Amino acid sequence: MDFIIDAAVKAIKHLYQTDVAPAAIGLQETRKEFDGQITIVTFPFTKFSRKGPEQTGTEIGEYLLNELKEVASFNVVKGFLNISLSDEYWIAQLYNEVLPDTFAVAKPNGQKVMVEYSSPNTNKPLHLGHVRNNLLGFSVAQILAAAGYEVIKTNLVNDRGVHICKSMLAWQKFGNGETPESTGMKGDHLVGKYYVLFEKELRVQLAPVLDRIYEKNDLTLFKEGQKVKIQALLNSIDKLKVKKQATPADKTKAIDELNDKIAADEDKIKEIAKGATQLMIETQQMLQKWEAGDEAVIELWKTMNGWVYAGFAETYKQMGVDFDKFYYESNTYLLGKDIIEEGLDKGVFFKKEDGSVWIDLTADGLDEKLVLRSDGTSVYITQDMGTAQLKYNDYHMDKSIYVVGNEQDYHFKVLFLILNKLGKAGADGLFHLSYGMVDLPSGKMKSREGTVVDADDLMAEMETTAEKLANESGKIEDFPEEEKLKLFHTIGMGALKYFLLKVDPKKRLLFDPSESIDLHGNTGPYIQYTHARIKTVLRRGDYQIDDQIKITVLDALERDVVLLLTQFPDIIQAAAKDFSPALVANYVYELAKTFNKFYDKHSVLKAETETLKQFRLQLSASSAKVISQAMALLGIDVPERM
Repeated sequence: MDFIIDAAVKAIKHLYQTDVAPAAIGLQETRKEFDGQITIVTFPFTKFSRKGPEQTGTEIGEYLLNELKEVASFNVVKGFLNISLSDEYWIAQLYNEVLPDTFAVAKPNGQKVMVEYSSPNTNKPLHLGHVRNNLLGFSVAQILAAAGYEVIKTNLVNDRGVHICKSMLAWQKFGNGETPESTGMKGDHLVGKYYVLFEKELRVQLAPVLDRIYEKNDLTLFKEGQKVKIQALLNSIDKLKVKKQATPADKTKAIDELNDKIAADEDKIKEIAKGATQLMIETQQMLQKWEAGDEAVIELWKTMNGWVYAGFAETYKQMGVDFDKFYYESNTYLLGKDIIEEGLDKGVFFKKEDGSVWIDLTADGLDEKLVLRSDGTSVYITQDMGTAQLKYNDYHMDKSIYVVGNEQDYHFKVLFLILNKLGKAGADGLFHLSYGMVDLPSGKMKSREGTVVDADDLMAEMETTAEKLANESGKIEDFPEEEKLKLFHTIGMGALKYFLLKVDPKKRLLFDPSESIDLHGNTGPYIQYTHARIKTVLRRGDYQIDDQIKITVLDALERDVVLLLTQFPDIIQAAAKDFSPALVANYVYELAKTFNKFYDKHSVLKAETETLKQFRLQLSASSAKVISQAMALLGIDVPERM
């Protein structure tokens, strides 16, 4: 719409002898209750016109009507100048902009961006939280590529640490040599089974340790520093209980807060107590052996991780996501120590008497943060500093996006602050795409381990639901079996992906499987059905997509469809700027809904004239193309028929 902005600038110059910058002309889409497609807010120009906003809008509107052949009419509502563009303009937009293959294909902008997502642990299968993470990261990468960026999709795999050793130790103790082949289980599920067994056995061993602490006040199992911490927590709990007893019964909020503090202190004691169990002692010994390069432990680690990677690969394929580069914590966990020395030299970090290294972020509204333990071992943020440097050295990207849940907001604030204070190249381009948790309606789905919903189970249930609905419709009876199976997968995954992506990433969401797969309303299957509906019409019609039909008048609904189609490139750029697939999702729903309004009111194949029929076929083809492109940005396939 630059031509309108330029003309508005000239109008103000001509009418009020005032120069304004193009940026001062704010264009917005006309609200649906008013005539027009483009609105200019006239309030800012009253200081030049010295007239009311309505008269100012009328004068500018008359100028545009006289100067621009594209303007058909205008109306002014208070301080809003609503402009109606001519049918000839919209028809030209369809043929010159939308129909060509170059539509919505952005030129390379010369910027490189890395999107890191998934980041699973190799001790259990992917779960519902990982599903949102993967779908969000993949879609953001697709949108950025469509917006002209060079995109690198990466996955930092958490393949080492105590949590990995828990599964390994449990398999050693209880596995009896089980393998994915001998059990018929996916490798990630098999390893996850032993992680659950470990936690179950740990609870058994933890009970007597806690009994010694609380009932016998016996802290002999613990080192001196641990004894001091436990005793301080016990004293805190006693004081909180006394305070709770003195709180009137009607002060329920105050009592709840005290209960929360007591529970938090008890959890801290529980974490310390776990270290005194035989199981955790053996786990720590295994981790030490791993870090020392013990051949037997390393071999077991490689074997079990191999099982998990094979399982993950199946899940990623089913989910329809992929990666250009994998990073592994086993290769990166020692990185960052050189950066610590650099930070000490620059005065960014400081060392305490015990030899631990810290950074003081109180001036930035945070607190002091440990970056290296007193024994010289890394903490998580040490590794992340090193990994960030490694990734930048590998790709020299302009932007680096971390797709990680909002429980890590503080961690990334600290990481980005540190890298900026160190003056690291690329630090200004770091961004944490923080997303909310996903909940399920109670009782809607069962999880494999009883705690979290397994990604494989979720996807399988979505396909089963799609199969049930498709068979009940009676419209696929003549489909070959292979096409049916593909359709069930397409609809099931489309429902899941669209439902998770249509919501702003920052928001926590409730995923209802039955609602997500409804053929009516703002759902993936509704949009998929619209695409299939259009394709059916196109198969029945005889049209030439390259021919420009000589038509000069549009129906209001035809104009609405063209208007939406022309917005697609801007939607891509806006979604890329905000890292928000939700903008694309809600746009494509609006397009599908508007096309269906047009289709329900106007016949395509039985149009009054052959010319009108061909035009509507081309409008339909353009709509199908944009729906397909938009859904692809969400990682969603659209069927040719359903």
